[in-house]
Amino acid sequence: MEKTQHKPHCLILPYPIQGHINPMLQFSKRLAAKGITITFAVLENLHTSADDEFSSSISVETISDGYTSATRAAALLPEYLPTFQKAGSESLTQLIEKLRERGRAVDCVVYDTFLPWGLAVARNMGLFGAAFFTQSCSVNIIYYSLFKGLLNVEVVEREVLLPGLPELGASDLPSFVLDRETHPGSFELLVDQFEGVEDSNFAFVNSVYELEEEATDWLKKFMSVKTIGPTIPSMYLDKRLQHDKNYGLSLFKPDDTCMKWLQQQSPKSVIYISFGSMAKLEEQQMVELATTLKLTGKPFLWVVRSSEASKLPQGFMDEASDQGLIVSWCPQLEVLAHDTIGCFITHCGWNSTLEALSLGVPMVGVPWWSDQATNAKFVMDVWKMGVRACPDKGDVVGHEELVRCVKCVMEGERSEEMRLNAMKWKELTKGAVDEGGSSDKNIQEFVSTLMGGETLPQK
Repeated sequence: MEKTQHKPHCLILPYPIQGHINPMLQFSKRLAAKGITITFAVLENLHTSADDEFSSSISVETISDGYTSATRAAALLPEYLPTFQKAGSESLTQLIEKLRERGRAVDCVVYDTFLPWGLAVARNMGLFGAAFFTQSCSVNIIYYSLFKGLLNVEVVEREVLLPGLPELGASDLPSFVLDRETHPGSFELLVDQFEGVEDSNFAFVNSVYELEEEATDWLKKFMSVKTIGPTIPSMYLDKRLQHDKNYGLSLFKPDDTCMKWLQQQSPKSVIYISFGSMAKLEEQQMVELATTLKLTGKPFLWVVRSSEASKLPQGFMDEASDQGLIVSWCPQLEVLAHDTIGCFITHCGWNSTLEALSLGVPMVGVPWWSDQATNAKFVMDVWKMGVRACPDKGDVVGHEELVRCVKCVMEGERSEEMRLNAMKWKELTKGAVDEGGSSDKNIQEFVSTLMGGETLPQK
């Protein structure tokens, strides 16, 4: 490398779902703002929307997973992943070679850890390799412990003690740890993401050091962990990246009416309910949520995807039209940033949890699957800015429990404490990405390493 002329070039390889693409895109914007050339590699079916939505400072190229849109929809994870590995490795290699021929040689591949073969491609081509985790450091410890054989789930009964973490009950563990049958291949996907990570030059985590100090410090003993979050558009945080107000890619079209409706509500009065882009709640759970909203009597904004609308109780939309608003999708960051939001009923997906932390909104956690139960544990017992609703024996969270949780967060004895804690974490997350903050320093260290033109040691 030429130290005085070379502008480093990073190729970003995300797992092709919205909840993974957007955090890596936001990280890419931070790198681009610091002088790094960015190429974002997406599947062909995402290319059209990506061109319109991505930042002008980021180039978009395509790779293949070996499927068409039709065959991909029908593929199960155990067959999809090896096919993606083969086709993805070949097409990624070809892309890097094509960019080199164009005079745009790649220096580093930043790969989503769901695609561990990204590191192998980087190594085979003599490039730096940097891992990117889209879940928290605490959840990483659980999966890493399984990967290294440090946690035997066969004997988990009541409590789990792991370094860097508070005491966890079995119900606090990610769902795939104890239930490997419901979603075949998911357990292997999550555990195998640590394949080769200890040999990567950097291991970025979409988290904030101040949120998970002990967990982060423990992981640092085994890999080059650098917290770089929260990966939320800059205009909601430090405002150093002008015009960065949108994530960049949305597979759903937001309903414009929700922001106008919020303007008519009182401060801290609205219950906001959203379970993200993937959750499929049972019909009984939808009934319990609807009953909860009627019983509280509070104004509400409920995101019900069009594919889930048929599960609503018959007539509920008309009955509740004077009390609340139901939309198929909304601009969640704008909503959470609005001063009328008093409570967020959430599945506690990591992206939604980070958004609520960053915007100071107390939560009622109703975890559905994956790492959401662990995130909900931290919301209630570590960050103390919300509560976790407990399901009944049928694994449904009843309306009595939900009403109790909403009242606890919005008007109970601890509601003021939760609001104060929420504001504390809001300031800490903002400070992390601001100039000189913990995440900003980690990003700058990576940039400085690339800018220096040095050859990183192969671990």
